[in-house]
Amino acid sequence: MLICGASFAGLTVARELSGTGADVLVLDRNEIGAHPTSACAVPLPWLAALGLESSMQQELPFMSFTTPHGYSRIRLPWSWAAFDYAELCRLLWAQSSARFERALVKGRVEGGVRTSRGDVHAPLVVDALGWRRVLGSRPLNGRGGALSRGLEVHPSGTGDALDVIIDRSLVRRGYCWRVPAGGEVRVGAGSYDPSVAVKQPTADTAARFGVPPVRYQGNLIPHRLRPAIEDGCFFVGDSAGHCFALSAEGIRGAFYFGISCGRELRRVLEGGATRDEALAAYGAFSARYRRQFRITYALQRVIPALPPRALRGVIRALSRPVLAEAVFNWYLGLLPLAFAREPRPATASGRRLSRVERVAR
Repeated sequence: MLICGASFAGLTVARELSGTGADVLVLDRNEIGAHPTSACAVPLPWLAALGLESSMQQELPFMSFTTPHGYSRIRLPWSWAAFDYAELCRLLWAQSSARFERALVKGRVEGGVRTSRGDVHAPLVVDALGWRRVLGSRPLNGRGGALSRGLEVHPSGTGDALDVIIDRSLVRRGYCWRVPAGGEVRVGAGSYDPSVAVKQPTADTAARFGVPPVRYQGNLIPHRLRPAIEDGCFFVGDSAGHCFALSAEGIRGAFYFGISCGRELRRVLEGGATRDEALAAYGAFSARYRRQFRITYALQRVIPALPPRALRGVIRALSRPVLAEAVFNWYLGLLPLAFAREPRPATASGRRLSRVERVAR
């Protein structure tokens, strides 16, 4: 079988297929862990559940919210974890038994995909290539659709909280952030309108924190759920819109639905289901979360429209411990952590190391 994309979603699918004995090939145009595109922060309980704690660079038990009318600092009922992208990808890959090859995936062909190295055929195909939805019938080009835009810089710096700035003088519909990660800080700006440039807001946010705007990276981010299956192909992560609209948090979605997709594929590989049965089950599983994604999309629409003083009142109320615990636990529970804690079959021993693993060692 074929997994296109070797970031959070694709590697999580591959992880779930370990020990099946099947020939699982992962394709990506970059080496595994070579091209981060996000602030790389996720709820710490998720790293622990997936055995990825050693990728953490810093635990962040606080969030702060700054608006033109005030500042609030909140102690969370759980911590965020800023992590090293390359290390987390390496850890996920070490839990898989797949092969890896570098190739740019360009689209579908009958029975497989078209790549920069020729056509690759497989009976089972996963699109984990990101927001473009390359293997869909209508790939996106970034000039329209339900997308947000994010950009960040990575200067040296310190802190102990995940900082959020909501200031319409910086971004009219969106927010800015600072994520401390060991010896660096990830400072950026995101707009819910992909046509809005965010380079200047990113530089202005860096200036507010007294750090230089260096080492830029950015990406487009889907903020509406998309069909998780199409024309016999499985879609997971950003390609399926598994990203919360308000926060632009897609890492948990990549993990969560990557696990689900991998389990359905495992049933096929072990003879417990046909491909069509697995497609139907996975598609229905993703669709069951439509309500959760719609709620975060509604919040994305409502919060930027609040009068500034009303927004300040909401944030001030959120700083009360009882309400903070309820709201942040609700947010964590949008994708239940228990799903990731279910035991996985043991990895088959004695497999041949892939080229990427040989290089890493």
